[in-house]
Amino acid sequence: MEFLNIPYDITLTERDPLREFDLYLPLDAANQLPSPLICFAHGGAWRAEDKTDHKLLARKLAASTRYPVAIPNYRLTPREPPGDNHFKHPGHAEDLLSFLSFLTSWQGPSGIGQLYDPHTLYLMGHSCSAHMLTSIFLDSSSITPTLTPPTSLIQAVKGIIVSEGIYDLEILLSDFPQYQGWFIGPTFGRNAAYASFSTTRFSLRNPDIRWLVIHSKGDTLVNFAQSEAILNHLIKLNGEDAKHRVNRSMGILDGEHNDILVDDDYVKLAVNFILAE
Repeated sequence: MEFLNIPYDITLTERDPLREFDLYLPLDAANQLPSPLICFAHGGAWRAEDKTDHKLLARKLAASTRYPVAIPNYRLTPREPPGDNHFKHPGHAEDLLSFLSFLTSWQGPSGIGQLYDPHTLYLMGHSCSAHMLTSIFLDSSSITPTLTPPTSLIQAVKGIIVSEGIYDLEILLSDFPQYQGWFIGPTFGRNAAYASFSTTRFSLRNPDIRWLVIHSKGDTLVNFAQSEAILNHLIKLNGEDAKHRVNRSMGILDGEHNDILVDDDYVKLAVNFILAE
């Protein structure tokens, strides 16, 4: 069973497809008590992709875990903005935070009722959405106070999986200077330095959240140093608890940046992490 195009911003008076999500249920969902919910946020350099691009992944995750899976859209930065007055960071992450906050209080589709446990969420962020999740669930309040999650959401999140993520823009640009004009400048502003946006500078909001950092050795679009940086940062933040809280799969997968998302090995990594709780 699938529920499509569910609005998550209750302040809207008109439909906005970029602020809706799809919910995928396992086949035996009707026979289960409310279970944890998995949420996958897509990548696309803050400027591309759609929730429907990842319906195969959602169905695989739902079938393998027997948990519901939600995939949101969020608003995107224009591909060719005429100036600097356009939708940009932290707007995408604000939309993602709005979606996640909505999930903690939503009672489910009309006439159906609640389909998951709102107190148990597992989050997955790929590429640019890994930056969004680490901007929300690490403490970025000194830079982006609008990304401060409510306590109910912080407590609901049990684990976060980040794959092929972007965390440090300056490290990214050192290997891919062409990204400055392509999407970094339009998304973050045409600044001389982007150090303040590095999520490897932020502290923990909730030390109980478990993390899994994934990076494929076949990824040619995002440098391996990104995941090494966030992994080392999370290990440092978690101290002695890192051996229980911080997990990794570095250089095991060999697919290209987005190709790994339809790879059964990627799904297996995610499923094993989620079910290990």
